[in-house]
Amino acid sequence: MADWINQLLQMLALPQYGLSTVFVVSFISATLLPLGSEPVVFGLVKLNPELFWPAILVATAGNTLGGAVDWWMGYGAHQVVNKYQGHPTHIKALQWLERFGPKACLLSWLPAVGDPLCAVAGWLKFPFWPCLLYMAIGKFLRYLTMTAGLLWFFPGDWQHYF
Repeated sequence: MADWINQLLQMLALPQYGLSTVFVVSFISATLLPLGSEPVVFGLVKLNPELFWPAILVATAGNTLGGAVDWWMGYGAHQVVNKYQGHPTHIKALQWLERFGPKACLLSWLPAVGDPLCAVAGWLKFPFWPCLLYMAIGKFLRYLTMTAGLLWFFPGDWQHYF
């Protein structure tokens, strides 16, 4: 078993398979599992400054597809009776989401509430493609801002890629 784990870790080791690792971690972190992908993106870019834009785009794609999985989970969960149905907080949240519609998915980048927001968008049967577009925009801006900010705080030989 230990050999299998070591082989897997070697295969996913940065930077040899860096972009695939960024994709997988970004995808998993967009599901309801608590995992942050920013350190992986930052680490790859810090080790390979020429991969700044590919890393941002791959992380955006992985995180957006993870958000799409959340949307579909919420869509399927629509048939399940929600135990908080009728609770004042539940009603306010639904009213807020219904007021903004798919544009609320711009906030899918937020920690703790972003991923469930994608699921709720599916549960409310918001149109899939507009939600996916807004998720992608929000997640792209998050990765761009977070990675550029981290690189600003931890400078290196990356400035010429902007």
